[in-house]
Amino acid sequence: MLSIVCTVIVTFILSFCFSAFPVVASPSIQPPSIAIFGLRGTAPQDLGINQGLLKSCPASPNCVVSQNGDDTHSIEPITYQTDRVTAKKVLLKVLSVVPRTTIVEETENYIRTESSSSLLGFVDDGEFYFPEDEKVIHIRSASRLGESDLGVNRRRLEQIRLALQDLGI
Repeated sequence: MLSIVCTVIVTFILSFCFSAFPVVASPSIQPPSIAIFGLRGTAPQDLGINQGLLKSCPASPNCVVSQNGDDTHSIEPITYQTDRVTAKKVLLKVLSVVPRTTIVEETENYIRTESSSSLLGFVDDGEFYFPEDEKVIHIRSASRLGESDLGVNRRRLEQIRLALQDLGI
């Protein structure tokens, strides 16, 4: 009985939030309901490249990484045939059309993104590393909060990989 009551309350709150605040067309503006639930979390301070490696994944299944990942967290890096500058330029174009994704950091060999879920605004941190001596883009994506991401991080990176392949890099 208690779970039914909780479900009704959550449904009411969600319906109020999404009916009281219209959907905003701009992906850079987040609906106010996200702030109500506080599900953005804070970005880890140790993201980036450390001695040629992206950060390892935590034990939770809501992360994938192409360097030093175990069976649960491992994903293949993205390979490319063109030069590194062109590969990065094409990746930036692809990232610009990934829904609810913004680029928050960019250097010569690294890109960091934030992607938020459409319903509650959970944020995932994405990383793309272009080592000088390889024609690969090492990738990592992890949820800031929660235990499971239902495979969202892996699917997002695989969709980006397919888009890059379609563009012939």
